[in-house]
Amino acid sequence: MKGSLFPGLGMCAPLLSAYNQVAPSIVQHNHRSTSGIWSRGKMTEEWIGLRLPLLAANAIGPLRSRGQSRRKAVLMNIPRKVTIYDISERAGVSASTVASVMNGSWENRRITKATADRVRVIASELGYTTNLQARGLRISNSGLIGMILPMLDNRYFSSMAASFETVARSRNLIPVVASTLRDPQQERSTVETLIAHNVDALLIAGATDPDSVAELCEKAHLKHINVDLPGKHGASVISDNYEGARVLTQQIASRRSHRKENSFYFIGGVDSDHNTRARVLGYQDELAALNIAIHADTIVTNGYGPDTAAVTIRDIYGKLNGLPEALFVNSTSPFEGVVSFLKTLPVDEVRECSIGCFDWDPFIEVLHFPVVMVRQNVQAMIERAFKLLDEPVQTTDLPEMIPTELIIPRDI
Repeated sequence: MKGSLFPGLGMCAPLLSAYNQVAPSIVQHNHRSTSGIWSRGKMTEEWIGLRLPLLAANAIGPLRSRGQSRRKAVLMNIPRKVTIYDISERAGVSASTVASVMNGSWENRRITKATADRVRVIASELGYTTNLQARGLRISNSGLIGMILPMLDNRYFSSMAASFETVARSRNLIPVVASTLRDPQQERSTVETLIAHNVDALLIAGATDPDSVAELCEKAHLKHINVDLPGKHGASVISDNYEGARVLTQQIASRRSHRKENSFYFIGGVDSDHNTRARVLGYQDELAALNIAIHADTIVTNGYGPDTAAVTIRDIYGKLNGLPEALFVNSTSPFEGVVSFLKTLPVDEVRECSIGCFDWDPFIEVLHFPVVMVRQNVQAMIERAFKLLDEPVQTTDLPEMIPTELIIPRDI
């Protein structure tokens, strides 16, 4: 029989006959319902690992009559796979208790930690390994949880990925993280692939088109949470971008040198991006509260790229014949480009500009000029996202806001 699990078995008609005759008695002997073994006509790994040697033994007579003693020896040497029933018998607990311990759900049942530890020790001693594919068929999950994000070469998103991994592993889940390069098509194809691999849930972080991705999840009945950028489909957990930007604007305004009038600039971000819009609004509202005029050409939301930001600040410098009085940089990615230009100027000149950045990097301390920064609480966002996944129904009304932290630089 081509494609058989065990080469040679398919040619043994007596063995197949014995298979049909012996299987019911074996199931009865082990006090188990046949429904768990013959689901959709497929054998689970318990049948393959535990029953096949018994089946082979019952088929030995016919094999001998055909002079197949050598084949009998091969069959009898197939190592029997350890199952949850072996662990159950050794530990003196039910098979369902063993299953709960091995899939990490024991804390949701009335199973003590001592029992769980004993089961794990016995499983290790017996050399038990979980068949993840079969486990997925039985308990309807794969143990995988996915996350997509725009990039990994950015401290904010790399920190988010690290927090995601930590929380996922604390729940006995295997994290799968993929960068989609701010490309809507990459976002969709990546999510389609994750769905095909049967991830249990998905965190959609900073997606360019979160609603399109969420629709894929809804069609697949996959739980999903929007993180960093909100979406209309599914719950969302984001930073309080408006308040963070407002407080940052207030701080850089208070630190300016007052040497120029109406010389505030906002650099970075994308107009279609929710976070950019919220930060621009916080920036504008605070300047208005301080009676500082706002000019349309001083808000430059031409992307997150470092190279673009470097060109932008160079053009501003040329237009003003110097740096602006205050500068709000939207994210550390464009801030890299700004710094690449600032390092070409005398340090004393740079210090005359009050600079703020919405994002945080610890290496800011090595710069020779002060920068006020806003630190987003990625750990709190990820922890809240996981708690929302635990809820049977996720609200789609308003995104949950996580407060940011203002980082004041040391005096230089």
